[in-house]
This record gives sequence, C-alpha cells and structure tokens, in this order.
Amino acid sequence: MATNIDVSNLDNEKAIEQCYENLIVIDIGANLTNKKYSRDLDSVIQRAKDAGVQKIMVTGTSVKTSKEALRLTRIYPGILYSTAGIHPHDAKSYTDESWEELRSLAQNPECVAIGECGLDYNRNFSEPDEQRKVFHKQISLACELHKPLFVHEREAHEDLLEILGQYKDRLPPVVIHCFTGTTEQAVTYLDQGFYIGLTGYLCKDKSDTGVRKLLVDGTIPLERLLVETDAPFMYPNTRASKLPLHVKDALTERSMTFLHRYCTFQRNEPCSLPAIVEMIAAFMNKKPEEVALATAFNALKLFNLSQ
Repeated sequence: MATNIDVSNLDNEKAIEQCYENLIVIDIGANLTNKKYSRDLDSVIQRAKDAGVQKIMVTGTSVKTSKEALRLTRIYPGILYSTAGIHPHDAKSYTDESWEELRSLAQNPECVAIGECGLDYNRNFSEPDEQRKVFHKQISLACELHKPLFVHEREAHEDLLEILGQYKDRLPPVVIHCFTGTTEQAVTYLDQGFYIGLTGYLCKDKSDTGVRKLLVDGTIPLERLLVETDAPFMYPNTRASKLPLHVKDALTERSMTFLHRYCTFQRNEPCSLPAIVEMIAAFMNKKPEEVALATAFNALKLFNLSQ
C-alpha cells in the first residue's frame, strides 16, 4: 500500500534543521569601544555575523564610551545597538556637565538601555556614596525614558535591591548583566521580575551554589534569560578542567572553530556567543536552539530591537 508523504512538511523540517545548524543569537553586552578592537572592528563584527550573532549591544560605561558606542551604531545600523551609562568604577568622574551629555545620548533611538550602571563594592574604584548617587541618577533617567536598566553588581547585592526597591512602582525592566552571584541572589532578582544575563563565566564558576547550579536546577526560567559575551572579557574557557564532560561533549565543531580560532583570554569576541549558548543548554538539559531562540526573543522584546 502506498504511503502519502507530505513534501511541504519535509521541506519545512529541512528549513528548520538548517536554522538549527546555525544558531541565531543576540549578544546583549560587548565592550566594542575597547581599544583592543581599534584595528579590526570590521572583522570582529563580520566574524560575529558569520557565527550567527545577529545583533550586538555595545556597552557604554562612561560618557566617552557611551558616545563612541552610539557612533558605532550609525556605522553598523541594524546590527549594533548601544547603551548609555556610567559604570560604578567611573562614578567618581561624574559632573553635572557630563550628565547632561549622557542624558542627551540616552535619548537616541539606537540607545536601547541605560547603563552599565550599578554598584561594585569589590574594588571600590569609586567611593560607595558616589556610586549610589550616580546609580540613583541613572535609575531616574531609565524611569523617565522608559528604557531598560543594564545593571552591574559585585558584592553589593543588598544595597542594590534596597535602592531599586525605592523605584518599584515605576521601574522599567531590569537586567542583571554578567551575573556571577549565588543561586540565592539570583532567586531574589528573579522574584523582583528582573532578567539575568549570563556569560562565559560559566567556565570559571566552581562553586556549589553559583551559576551552574542555577541552570542545572532549572531555577532560571528561559523567559528571563539573556546571553552576552562581555567581550573582550569573560573568555569562555571550554577546556577548563572543572567543566563537566557532558557539557564539553555538547559543544559543536562550528562554535569551537570560531572560539579557538579568533578568541583568547586576552581578547574575547562576540563570535564566542554560540559556544556559551551551547554550554548553557547542556547545563539546563535543553537543546541549544531552544536556548538561542528564547534568549534572542527576550532581547528583541526587552530592548525593542528592530528585526
């Protein structure tokens, strides 16, 4: 007896398989204004696109880098987007004049978030009082412009929550960028409705209560997850001895080619993002395409990126 085969369905499945072969991902945090990219930024962006990184948000950490990030969005429209912010390390450089400039930068449509801003008590390059003052200013600006907050936090969890809590009724979406804390801290952020951004720090995390546990236990729902490289930092060392074998086995030849050919501990690149997505998926016991699709959708929606 002849079997009817729906050819159109087979074609669809084939097309879907091809999409899955090349993960399409969005990097919500890369420091492309860093001088390490000054000679070959064109190549860095082309490699990212070839690897499947469809869009990249260029992080502003001071007035100067926020201005440069915005300039790059004009050179690579539809691929690069920018943030405008003052990193807690730079809080000491705040002036009323520079604030007006930052405010003006933040109003541009290509600028899709306020930050990187927040608190860092790990190094205290700026005094905590200065950090808190400048953080308050940036939260108010995000509330006024209705743009998401791109937040940095190191060893300042309680203070950060307390300050953000003061704006609870009018707070825009909050992204805890480059999360490196404990599962317990992540849960308190998730309970507030915040999003969590993960990087290649996964490879460095050796604790029993950190990022890996967050993924293994399914504590973080896919609809609150975002991915980023934090390039040129946070190189995903997939050869790390503490990385479980099943995670290493989940890494594809394609993602490893981009990672090992173009990225180093000294200079990570956005083209490493598919490898990070594959590791996250392996820890979560999910398919990488599921993680890629969910995180890309979250980024498009949250930052209102043009498709």
